[in-house]
Amino acid sequence: MAAVIHLRSETKPFERRSPLSPETAKALVSAGYIVRVEASPDRIYRDDEFSAAGAEIVTAGSWVEAPSDNIILGLKELPADGTPLPHTYIHFAHCFKKQDGWATELSRFAQAGGLLYDLEYLLDDRGARVAAFGFTAGFSGAALALLSWAHQVLHPGVPQGAVPEFDSASALVELVRSSVVEAMARNNGKCPRIMIIGALGRCGKGATESCLAAGIPAESILKWDMADTSRGGPFSEIADVDILINCVYLGANRAPPFVTLESLSTPNRRLRVICDVSCDPNSENNPIPVYSGYSSFENPTIPASGNLDGPELRIIAIDHLPTMIAREASDEYASLLLPSLLKLRDRETEGVWTRAEQTYRQRVSELS
Repeated sequence: MAAVIHLRSETKPFERRSPLSPETAKALVSAGYIVRVEASPDRIYRDDEFSAAGAEIVTAGSWVEAPSDNIILGLKELPADGTPLPHTYIHFAHCFKKQDGWATELSRFAQAGGLLYDLEYLLDDRGARVAAFGFTAGFSGAALALLSWAHQVLHPGVPQGAVPEFDSASALVELVRSSVVEAMARNNGKCPRIMIIGALGRCGKGATESCLAAGIPAESILKWDMADTSRGGPFSEIADVDILINCVYLGANRAPPFVTLESLSTPNRRLRVICDVSCDPNSENNPIPVYSGYSSFENPTIPASGNLDGPELRIIAIDHLPTMIAREASDEYASLLLPSLLKLRDRETEGVWTRAEQTYRQRVSELS
């Protein structure tokens, strides 16, 4: 019997990405898989693109009643409504690092006999992720940080409005570039100074490319990586830039934070915007512990979690930034994920899947 991959529609607001593209769906169908795709008006790919690729279009939300042997593929976490989860699932669950509420969420799988392959923990035999949104996350985060900086310069004290939808990365860049030019004119021609931490990784490279595409000169971009942070924070240099973009992947080991409320409480602070692309505010290992919640595309920035003297500081903490350029992000991610999806029928012996299951079983064993 052919293995069934059921692509569910996403419920997270403004989530337009997909871990499966029409092109990769066609490859799976050609390899003998049955691919079912839930109808979605929000997904960046149209339903008819999937049907033309050989996928069967089914009702949104039908994954709940799908046969138990179907593999439920998605992107973001499922609604936290407490319902049992008895299937095999593939998505970003955001509970393996013991984030707030992790045990309750993980128990939904364990108690119903389900299995979770977390996309973040699909690793090759060298321990590297087989697919990631790193580059497009950095690109989108830097673009939004520049928009936030420009908004503060042009409209001080006025909350930033909702982020518009973009059909392409070029449309996003065009808006950012024009906004920065206008803000610089208001700012006596001064260009924002930007620090990117984790600049040598894919996320950091995406942030750098985004800044350059927006017209920020290379000399205004301060690129830090492991050698620069090895001495341990907090780092006083951060207060001297206009924008901080954190692109460091949050690991399991605790390290000194990059900034604290105390380190930013200086009378001459220049910093106006922090974009925490890594965005894990509920983890005890968060290197940017100056905020305690998430922002959203509806309300893209939040204030610091304590009182600060000096200019307004706004923090971007959106955990699905790449959806700003959803087609480019999905095309890249789906192509990277495809080789592993093609091996799903052999998941009981195939390394990428056995490693992911081992991680799941280990986390389940840690439930109290």
